[in-house]
Amino acid sequence: MRFGADYEETRRLPDGTPVRLRLLRPDDRAKLLAGFERLSDESRYARFFTAMPRLSEATLDRLLATDGLNHLAIGAEAGDQPPETAEGLGIARFIRLADVPDVAEAAVAVVDHMQRRGLGTLLLARLAAAAHERGIRHFRAEVMRTNQAMASLLHGIDADAHATYDGSVAIYDLEVPESIHVEERPQGPLFGMLRLAASGLQVVLRRLHLTDDEPPS
Repeated sequence: MRFGADYEETRRLPDGTPVRLRLLRPDDRAKLLAGFERLSDESRYARFFTAMPRLSEATLDRLLATDGLNHLAIGAEAGDQPPETAEGLGIARFIRLADVPDVAEAAVAVVDHMQRRGLGTLLLARLAAAAHERGIRHFRAEVMRTNQAMASLLHGIDADAHATYDGSVAIYDLEVPESIHVEERPQGPLFGMLRLAASGLQVVLRRLHLTDDEPPS
């Protein structure tokens, strides 16, 4: 697999910023915690459905419990800093659904000062490629159904996408493309969802139970 345990690459974002991508490792605990602390309250709420002030030890354990097959996370760090001390800049992960093995929940988080610079798109492109080589064909996005305006935006990114609903959460399954050229501006429902997420759309990884509370209903 291209995206195996030894995967690592350094890319430059459109503004020239170098970033290093690699799979999340168990010893990334401190970097993961530091990255969370650099998120604004708004970014935390959009990512976790709550402006949680800290990550609990149990949540950190779950975030780090990747197996490279059913739960995979790709991290981005400053590419011009030594790997041991490089600042964590973002992370993308998927969690395969046990009852629908070609579908996975997916989400991307980027620290505030790196948002809207192309890092989220790069992370999602690599996550999609890693998922595709593991037999995953759709990413499931669960988003808060807050108002009709948001529903219209979701419909606008894919007129054929039909949501199912679980209380206040709308559930969309978006096709994972086999390859993505990030040098071009990627199009399609998957990247439309990413752009909405960057604008404040709330996306949740329900299977990960990212808080110690029950998922929203």
